[in-house]
Amino acid sequence: MALRLGDLLVQYGVLTPEQCELVVQEQQSNQRPFGMLAEELFGVDPTVIEHAWAEQFAMISPRMDPCTIEYNDELHSVITSRQAWQFGFIPVEKLGEGIVCVTSIECLARALRFVGWRVEEPCSFVICDHHALEVGLSMIYPMEGVDSAMMNRFLSRPPAA
Repeated sequence: MALRLGDLLVQYGVLTPEQCELVVQEQQSNQRPFGMLAEELFGVDPTVIEHAWAEQFAMISPRMDPCTIEYNDELHSVITSRQAWQFGFIPVEKLGEGIVCVTSIECLARALRFVGWRVEEPCSFVICDHHALEVGLSMIYPMEGVDSAMMNRFLSRPPAA
């Protein structure tokens, strides 16, 4: 069972249980997202909220090993190699009108932001281990000179709009 976002923020030590309860009470009266209220009421860093949300999503999301997928030129041409590495995801399956993509917890928020403004089809995500993502990217989107160190530099930069 997935933990609630507030429980994760308490585990991280950025909210106390009492503050978490105050956010829940505020949320019940105005129906705003928990993370937004935690940020406004108690100054919780948005990147910490984003990380907790990604961890929560990963608890309930299906898993996939990107190294086991079959290469699909049409599907993989949706993004460039540079985009795949920079935003940390691989389109893996066409499902109805949308695309299923695989990413790691570390790349989830960045990948979601990117597909929201760049990919025309709706995208959903499944999760994999970060190392498996790097191996999958190397296999499907090879780029000379790009490796895990380069991906870590991408991840350390603030995301593009």
